[in-house]
Amino acid sequence: MAKITFKTDVCKGCGLCVAACPKKIVALDETVLNAKGHHPAKCTDEAACVACASCAMMCPDCVISIEK
Repeated sequence: MAKITFKTDVCKGCGLCVAACPKKIVALDETVLNAKGHHPAKCTDEAACVACASCAMMCPDCVISIEK
């Protein structure tokens, strides 16, 4: 199983990671605002993550890390 981590305080909520996820398990958290006033990304089903790192590669701010 993969562990996906988001630096939510730095995320600007651009949604590029959401579009890049082949499993469609990355989403913007509409219930949270970070210090910058953005809805940060989150993983909705970590057990379904295949650690492809597509989300991390698309992130312009390098806020996503994947551990296998």
